[in-house]
Amino acid sequence: MLRRLGLTTAGESHGPGLTAILSGLPAGLVVDLELLARDLARRQHGYGRGRRMQIERDIAEIRGGVRAGETLGSPLALWIENRDWVNWQRAMSADPSAIDASFAELRRLKSPRPGHADLAGGEKYLRRDLRDILERASARETTARVAAGAFAKMLLARLGVEIGSGVVALGPVGAGRATPTWEELRGVDETSPLRAVDAALEAEMMHSVDAAKAQGDTLGGAVTVIAHGVPVGLGSHVAWSDKLDGRIAQAMMSVPAVKAVELGSGVEASRGPGSAAHDAILRRQADGRFPRASNRAGGLEGGITNGEDVVVTLYKKPIATLRDGLPSVDLDDLESPEPHLSQYERSDVTALPAAGVIGESMLALVLADACLEKFGGDSMAELLAHFEASRALARRWPLG
Repeated sequence: MLRRLGLTTAGESHGPGLTAILSGLPAGLVVDLELLARDLARRQHGYGRGRRMQIERDIAEIRGGVRAGETLGSPLALWIENRDWVNWQRAMSADPSAIDASFAELRRLKSPRPGHADLAGGEKYLRRDLRDILERASARETTARVAAGAFAKMLLARLGVEIGSGVVALGPVGAGRATPTWEELRGVDETSPLRAVDAALEAEMMHSVDAAKAQGDTLGGAVTVIAHGVPVGLGSHVAWSDKLDGRIAQAMMSVPAVKAVELGSGVEASRGPGSAAHDAILRRQADGRFPRASNRAGGLEGGITNGEDVVVTLYKKPIATLRDGLPSVDLDDLESPEPHLSQYERSDVTALPAAGVIGESMLALVLADACLEKFGGDSMAELLAHFEASRALARRWPLG
């Protein structure tokens, strides 16, 4: 998925903390600590979040790759402490002598949750305690991705690219709404409980969350992520693996609980004729770009960015942890004919606003990677020079 950048995250949900290693950033990128802190706080925000978000105060500590406020070109190392670790170290310590066997047994997961990685992961890695799977499969891991994604946003900002998101639908509320535009996303109130694109729907959405919580249930929905100011020519048509829409889709499908990804108005376009599906090309502008009369393609044609906004909608299933459980099995009692229910883990009712922030981070990483692939450079000065040279060529195209 990533070609020039490399991202590795490590750490468990209730371990000491989370690590992100981001390699491939050019030297000389000025670090925006406010952006980093803001995105981590935005990920924790949202109506329907569980008690864990009241415990954690996510702050990323830079432990390598930055000096005097600028990247060095070496791998960037980030550390985020888990404050809840103090409550779990007797069950989660790497040191076997520090494990309290009775405490760890109380927190053992043996009845997997349908829809979660518990059972499939246990079978794959042959782990009897499914907590060994849960701890890494948890969406807590995305904290590290958001921290790394903030640096991708910093790089994109130097190229004139902005990224935002908003909740389009929560459960049935807002379902079927038209794909929002960049202007609509810019109007989203970042301080509102759900960061809904249509503020008039927010009260009804909150009521749905309250009803689901009262019933011990969870809710999914849809969030749209848009990148504005994206250069023409990122990605390629020449090989299936080079198509940028495929790379974006893979990144978005890696967001926990996302089960479908839509580019532009792809779903709506599939239901009508071609004459109503494609975007008319308008007269060339002074910067060399050919604008479109609409943006049903979501800024990508043939796997290549066309200069319009890149528009991606993520469809997130309801969270797999249910208070009253679903029919499951007990790994300690597989022969019993008695029915078993999946175990409950502290969780959210919905995490849609957070999914939007995570989606922003993943889109930023893919687009920053594609920019480095196209323009290249070991330093920001070199990258910007290549970027400007490419823009100058675009203004002269088609060459004789």
